[in-house]
Amino acid sequence: HGFQWPSLIQSLSEKATASNHPLSFRITGFAKTLEELIETENRLISFAESFENIIFEFHGCLRGSELMNLKRRENETVAINLVFYLSSLSDILKVSDTLTTVHSLNPSIVVLVEREGTQNRPGFISSYMDSLHYYAALFDSLNDCLPLESPERLSIEKNHLGMEIKEVVAWEKDERSYLRFGMMETWKKRMESHGFSGIRLSSKATIQAKLLLKMGSYYCPQFDGDSEGSAGGFRVYERDDGEAISMGWQG
Repeated sequence: HGFQWPSLIQSLSEKATASNHPLSFRITGFAKTLEELIETENRLISFAESFENIIFEFHGCLRGSELMNLKRRENETVAINLVFYLSSLSDILKVSDTLTTVHSLNPSIVVLVEREGTQNRPGFISSYMDSLHYYAALFDSLNDCLPLESPERLSIEKNHLGMEIKEVVAWEKDERSYLRFGMMETWKKRMESHGFSGIRLSSKATIQAKLLLKMGSYYCPQFDGDSEGSAGGFRVYERDDGEAISMGWQG
């Protein structure tokens, strides 16, 4: 819903101030419903209006719109943010087509965010045990962070985790099931096979990720994102020689 962009808008404004030259910033956002697009657009436009040196544009597209319609402007720096998007596609071919289109835009950076898991391993017992451990960790995090009768917790359990568990137990092992969960190494190979290569993240990115996690985890009494020996909580840590950041729960 666009919550990741205000910090970038603020950083661009600081850069524009330093160079004494306004910057243009255009976002093309995808959402499932028109209401989500309108809400996101209004929120971002309202925020961007407080920065006089940022010329802001927002273009909304419904999920399923053709990526081929995206056009790069002259002298435009392109950054693409794929958050849980590739795993929502119906088959490997559509993932390949999407990555091919993304690569054709010649972006300066592509950020890929996906959940990790091994629930797609062949065999019911293997899949069941992997799912059991995965969702046990999620419920452990809820136990430490939200009261048992909390409306927020009940909503998460019913509308999100409950539906996911039902799908995991009921799904047939088709091609789409292998996109729902995958390890970082699998996604890395897919990206590299389409011409992308990893880059080392700056230390600032990790520090900011930990800060944002702390800001969103104020209600969790056991949270300590910087302490390796604490009893439990969410963690943000670097992987793949600093080319990836992961968030996980340690009980």
